Amino acid sequence: MILIGGILLAIFVLPEQWRLPVILAAAAVEVAETLFWLWYSRRRRVQMGPETLVGATGRVVVPCTPQGQVRVQGELWRAHCAEGAAAGEEVRVVALDGLTLEVERAA
Repeated sequence: MILIGGILLAIFVLPEQWRLPVILAAAAVEVAETLFWLWYSRRRRVQMGPETLVGATGRVVVPCTPQGQVRVQGELWRAHCAEGAAAGEEVRVVALDGLTLEVERAA
């Protein structure tokens, strides 16, 4: 967008000796902006899958004695809680074993 503005400015407004420097400056800014956004978008890997649930909190739906079900981030998951948790209690995900969440009671 800056490059197009620079070209239009150079053609219709600026004197002839300023046309090339303005177009080159606009092109340099355009390239720098593109490189910045490429760097910015690649600085962190995309997080997806059940591994992202570790540390999240949820509510027990089916009592965990020790196996049960919990709702975490709007999804129902099979869970294992060694200390046990009643329905309605808040739990925190501490690990993942296959597709079973290892949970503990939230403080």
